[in-house]
Amino acid sequence: MEIFKTEKIYDLMGKRTAFLGLSGILVIASIILLLTKGLNFGIDFAGGTIIQVKYEKAAPINEIRDTLKATKYNNASITKFGSDEEVVIRITGSSADLVNDIGDEMHKILVSTGDFEIRRVDMVGPKVGGELREKGLMALGLSLIAMLIYVSFRFEWRFAVASILALLHDATIAMGAVSLFNIEVNLDILAAILTLLGYSINDTIIVFDRIRENIQNTKDNLLENVINLSVTRTLSRTTLTSLTVMFVVTTLLLFGGEIIYGFSFTLFVGVIVGTYSSIFVAASFLVQLKFSVDDFRAKEADKIKKQREKEKMRAMYEQGTV
Repeated sequence: MEIFKTEKIYDLMGKRTAFLGLSGILVIASIILLLTKGLNFGIDFAGGTIIQVKYEKAAPINEIRDTLKATKYNNASITKFGSDEEVVIRITGSSADLVNDIGDEMHKILVSTGDFEIRRVDMVGPKVGGELREKGLMALGLSLIAMLIYVSFRFEWRFAVASILALLHDATIAMGAVSLFNIEVNLDILAAILTLLGYSINDTIIVFDRIRENIQNTKDNLLENVINLSVTRTLSRTTLTSLTVMFVVTTLLLFGGEIIYGFSFTLFVGVIVGTYSSIFVAASFLVQLKFSVDDFRAKEADKIKKQREKEKMRAMYEQGTV
């Protein structure tokens, strides 16, 4: 299925300065947000307690807040959880008194707010939260290094650097959006970022693969023209893939409920940014890195020559002439 006309070549590289400028603005704005506003670390990373409460009728959120303000849990946040009858109480930091059952204690505090039951109590200590945060950052770093090595072996080092820059671009903007909208950062967000990296590198490699193929199949020595041809030929595929993913992610975002809202939101932003970077940004980095079509063709020709010589020597050896 073709959405865009394949006989028409879109001059995307002619506008690369505008695209890179827009990306630069978004990345800088995201970094400023992350440095000033920071991230709203959830229980998984900051430590604390989650208490899920189900009322028989609609949960009186304002009354719950007023009741908790008069206790040592005055920093607790209360949000709806799926339905009007259920709420989640989040208390940052670990409880100093672990010998007492915080579920029983919360039941006594909220007894005046109506008939309810404590359905879940999850506690994470600050030490465990710190370890999870460190391991999460390590997972991101290792994934980027692994992708850098893979693309370097499969293509050429400039392709690898361009793909990693595109991934950093996507992840930074996605985390900037998470900070802007004050989304709680937990293990779900980390899973969404890792999913985004995999999705984005897959799209980028398909574009790069077509660029490498067209360098060999065309006689054009201008990199911008080869990129325009390659991106145009993959534009329908990239758009259809992104739309298919967006249908699923949008459904999760609208109907998935509070428990996966952060995951869905991060993927929603990430798929949009990842698609944009695959089409407009990743290949632009190749031009900025001074990738040479002539040098690449010479290297590929040398590889083919050496391979033929090896095959010739092998054939001579098998025939007993060596």
